[in-house]
Amino acid sequence: MSLTIACQTRPEGSKPRALRREGLIPANLYGHQGAESVLLVVNAKDADTLMRKTAVNKTVIDVTIPEINWQGPVVVREAQTHPWKGTIYHLSFFVVDQAS
Repeated sequence: MSLTIACQTRPEGSKPRALRREGLIPANLYGHQGAESVLLVVNAKDADTLMRKTAVNKTVIDVTIPEINWQGPVVVREAQTHPWKGTIYHLSFFVVDQAS
């Protein structure tokens, strides 16, 4: 069973708080093109389901970003959550090298 999640690029100038009100979680993808990072948004329900099934820095996930025509294996490097509610605030994805 492979875990997958679909992401969209984050609109230019969008505020994280406004995105969360719309049911989207801000995220970043690091390492897909060297030092560049991509600003993303993930559906909050999909992110919650994903985080229940994964371990940070251990579980490999397939991410698809249709806007930039990219798909690949990543790990969740950091998941920021609300201190007492436990809701996800931000996710950081890092590309993994499958050759290792």
